[in-house]
Amino acid sequence: MEVFDTIIIGAGQAGNPLSQALAKSGEHVALIEAQFVGGTCINVGCTPTKTMVASAEVAYLAKRGMDFGVVVEDVAVDMKKIKARKAEIVKSFREGSRNRIINSGVELIFGEASFTGHKILKVVTEEGETRELTADKVIIDAGGRPRIPDIEGLAKVPYLNSTSIMELESVPEHLIIVGGGYIAIEFGQMFRRFGSEVTIIQHSAQLLTREDEDIAEALQSILEDDGIRVLLNTAPTAVEKNQDGGVTLRANTPEGEITLSGSHLLVAAGRVPNSDRLNLEKTSVETDARGYIKVNGRLETNVPGIYAAGDIKGGPAFTHIAYDDNRILKANLLEDGDLSIEGRLVPYVLFSDPQLGRIGLSEKEAQRREIEYKVAKIPMSYIARTLELDRSRGLIKALVDPESEQILGAAVLGYEGGEIMAMLEIAMIGEVSYKKLRDGIFAHPTLAEGLNTLFANIS
Repeated sequence: MEVFDTIIIGAGQAGNPLSQALAKSGEHVALIEAQFVGGTCINVGCTPTKTMVASAEVAYLAKRGMDFGVVVEDVAVDMKKIKARKAEIVKSFREGSRNRIINSGVELIFGEASFTGHKILKVVTEEGETRELTADKVIIDAGGRPRIPDIEGLAKVPYLNSTSIMELESVPEHLIIVGGGYIAIEFGQMFRRFGSEVTIIQHSAQLLTREDEDIAEALQSILEDDGIRVLLNTAPTAVEKNQDGGVTLRANTPEGEITLSGSHLLVAAGRVPNSDRLNLEKTSVETDARGYIKVNGRLETNVPGIYAAGDIKGGPAFTHIAYDDNRILKANLLEDGDLSIEGRLVPYVLFSDPQLGRIGLSEKEAQRREIEYKVAKIPMSYIARTLELDRSRGLIKALVDPESEQILGAAVLGYEGGEIMAMLEIAMIGEVSYKKLRDGIFAHPTLAEGLNTLFANIS
């Protein structure tokens, strides 16, 4: 039995920096990683997808050259080159993370970890060796994986998920996407810009079910304007191979059953936690009905000394939230802190074009919680800079407290929406009245001056 001070399962955006901080404090730390350091973000999430989104934007702008008076001829997409560029950036990020871990004194072990007892882990290494480890503290940052829905025939067709679709070396002729969330929208718009016909099938009455209806409708209109077919209230029932090597999908709609034929099928129906691979029943660690590990505000499970961080604990599955979990654990474990995840602001960005940046309360959430609010709302076309750039699609919407004048939340569906959202988040952190932004002097012509107009339009 090998004894450590702390064992961390998963080298994601929580476990990775936390392992280094603990090791530098003098602890003997083992970091167990099943495949690649960096977690979902670096390897199959943020880094590769946003790299490919950038390629899609270049293709989009090149095809729109004449809109700006620029002649661009023979625009073509080279998927092999796009894939190679993506792989090189991922490799660079991954190797940088690995080197920092090793140089910090952490014992990095590549292998599959599972519990065999209370704070006891078996690790089958990539070399085939079996090691047994124990520690006073165990931190689980084992992440998640794509969810595979129960669709008749799916196991018999060569469907794609959010990882495998990034390995394509040619542009799909017709990409059918099951799902209407972040993954579906980003890949749908991306491959439409690469030249694919794209159909999105969403089981619900709107895309992005957690967002306000007006935001979801505006985004759907943008996608349809780009030539993407969006089918709402549509549930796939069966899929099979067709004669030309593609797929045929049947689905139920309010008008009856439909049949779609496509060259490729992307299943983008959310993600599930990897908790089922850890043999948690040997530890008494509790999970919820969906398999997410239950934690308190300090990220500790029901078993003292065992913690969970990142996507595997449920809640917002974002890289920056996992990294903030690291901050909380580091302060509490090393600095005798008493930090909690309760009440923290959760910003996020959908990297569609235009982006959707979100922070704080949506109108839907405010109504559910019976919170008083007023709405500030303008189309992006009210901002001069967007017209100059010909990037005026979308809108900005913010909720404000009518008494305190504080900003309660915002949705920015617009060019660089994530950056504008961050300005509003800073105002929320600093408890800046919306009137301060309404009356502030911002340089012209910038996107920032749209905040003047936004908060002058409150109802």
